[in-house]
Amino acid sequence: MAYDRNISIADAIKSYNALPKHHRVHWSKARKDEVVRAVREGTISFHEARERYLLSRTEFEQWQADYLATAGEVERTQDA
Repeated sequence: MAYDRNISIADAIKSYNALPKHHRVHWSKARKDEVVRAVREGTISFHEARERYLLSRTEFEQWQADYLATAGEVERTQDA
């Protein structure tokens, strides 16, 4: 797993460990957003997310579209 230069290894590990361990959880919007954010930041690979959570490509793409339509927009305006 590759880490962004701007994040400490400890923070990356915490972020990784905060993700659900398997697919048998209640998939709230917040949990879906955590997975999408982790994939986008490189904390977990797209392939690993699909295997770990038994996601189809289409399902992940929908999660990502929902993330970008809501949380992704909020994060971008906070960073500006």
